[in-house]
Amino acid sequence: MRTSPTILHLDMDAFYASVEQASKPSLRGKAVVVGGLGPRGVVATASYEARVFGVHSAMPMGQARRLAPNAAYLVPRFPLYRSISERVMELLRALSPLVEPLSLDEAFVDLEAGGVAWDERSARLAGVKLRADIRAVTGLTGSVGLAASKMLAKIASEEAKPDGLVVIEPGTERAMLGPMPVRILPGVGPATGDHLRRAGITTVGEIVEAGEDELVRLLGKAHGHGLYAMALARDDRPVVAEREAKSVSVEDTYDVDIHDRTRVGLEVQRLAERCVRRLRGAGLSGRTIVLKVRRYDFSTLTRSETLRGPTDDPAVVREAAARLLDSVDTTGGVRLLGVGVSGLADYTQEDLFAQAAGERAVEEGPVEEQPVSPVEEQPSLAERRWPAGHDVRHAEFGHGWVQGSGLGRVTVRFETPDSEPGRVRTFRIDDPDLEAADPLPLVLAEERGPAAEVEHQAVSSVPASLPKSWSGSGGGAATSRP
Repeated sequence: MRTSPTILHLDMDAFYASVEQASKPSLRGKAVVVGGLGPRGVVATASYEARVFGVHSAMPMGQARRLAPNAAYLVPRFPLYRSISERVMELLRALSPLVEPLSLDEAFVDLEAGGVAWDERSARLAGVKLRADIRAVTGLTGSVGLAASKMLAKIASEEAKPDGLVVIEPGTERAMLGPMPVRILPGVGPATGDHLRRAGITTVGEIVEAGEDELVRLLGKAHGHGLYAMALARDDRPVVAEREAKSVSVEDTYDVDIHDRTRVGLEVQRLAERCVRRLRGAGLSGRTIVLKVRRYDFSTLTRSETLRGPTDDPAVVREAAARLLDSVDTTGGVRLLGVGVSGLADYTQEDLFAQAAGERAVEEGPVEEQPVSPVEEQPSLAERRWPAGHDVRHAEFGHGWVQGSGLGRVTVRFETPDSEPGRVRTFRIDDPDLEAADPLPLVLAEERGPAAEVEHQAVSSVPASLPKSWSGSGGGAATSRP
C-alpha cells in the first residue's frame, strides 16, 4: 500500500441537476429533480435544494413529487451530460494515464502514475487546480477526495461534498474510520448493514473489535475476510485505466402496460435500432443478442441467441430480437422491454444475416421469418415531443427550454446560460415557429481558456477532538472537516 495520498477520487456535485441549473438561470438556487417523469419514473439526480426535502436518487418520482411539489421536474438530456463528462475526463487524463471512470460524473485518478503528485502537498495542489480547471471549463463544481487507497479516496470525496476537497493522510486511516457507520464501507448495503446491526455491530471500529473470525461466521468466508480488511483500511486495488464493457443494452419502461402484440413487436424493433446505434458509437460488435421482457405481474424474462461471430448489423439484431420475442407470452401486458448485445468485440463478421435467420443458440425450434422494416423513432405524445427541460428555438423569441406540455399546449421559458432569468410563453404544440434545438454551451468559448493558477491554500488548524487527517477546502477558504 502506498504511503502518500496520491489516489484522487472526483465526484461531480449533483451532476445532472447542476447541469440543468447552469443552463437555466431561472432554476439556480431552486429545487431541481431530473429523472423519468412518468408514473413509474425514478429520480436520477436531485439538486441539493431538493435534497433538503428528502428527495434522493433512485426514489420513485411519485414520492419525490409528494415531498417537493414545487420543484422543477425535468427529463434527462444525456447527450449534453456525456459531452460535459468527456471534457472533465480530458482534464483527468491530462493529470495521469491511469484514469478509471466509474460513471459520467465520477472517476479515480492515480496522480503518482502521472508524475504530478508524490506527497501530501503536491497531491493537494493537484486537487485544488483540478477543481479550478473544472469550474473554468464547465462552469460546474466537483468534490475531490485524496488518500492512499481507492476506498479511502471515495470516502474523502463524500465528506468533501459539496464543492470541497478532503485529504486523508496515511497513518491516520483507522482513527478516522473507527467511529464511522458500517455502511460507509464498500459492499455494505442495507441487508448486510441490518445483519451486522442485529449482531451489535454498527461502526467500523466495532467490526475490528468483533474480529475476523466473527465476521466470517456472520457473513461468510469471502465477504467476512474482505470486510475485515477494509475496516483495517487495507485496500490494495489499483486504478485501472480501461474498464472493458461486457454488454451494450437499452430498455424502456412504459407508463401504461402494452397489450397489443404488434405494438410490442414495433417497440422491440425500435430498441434494437437504438442498441445498434450505441454499439456502433462505441466501435464495438457482439455475438449474443438478448431480449428482456418485464410483464404486467413484474415477472422478468430474458431470452438470448448467440451468433457464429460478432456483428453490428441492425438487420441481424432486429431479426434476432424479433425471433426471441416469439418465444415470450405477452398476453397479460408488458411494462418494460429491453434489447442488448453481449460477447463484445472490436470487429465484425460479414454475411451474418442468413445465420441470424436460420441458426439459433437457444433451442426453441424453427421459427418462421418475419422481416421488419426499420422503425423510425417518432414520438406520439405531446410530452414526448416536448420533454420537460429540453431545448427549443422559436423563430421570434429565440432559444428556450420546455417547462411543460399537455392539452395541446407547450410552455417555454426563453433564456440562455449567460442571460438573466427569462420570460415564459405558451404555444400550440404544432406551432410551426417552434422547433427542437441543441443545448447551448454552459461556458462561452472565450471565457474558458486555461484556469487561473491557484496558489497553495493553507489548512486551518484541526480541533484536538477531530482526526488531523481530515483536512479539506471548499467554496474558496480551506476548512477542516469531521
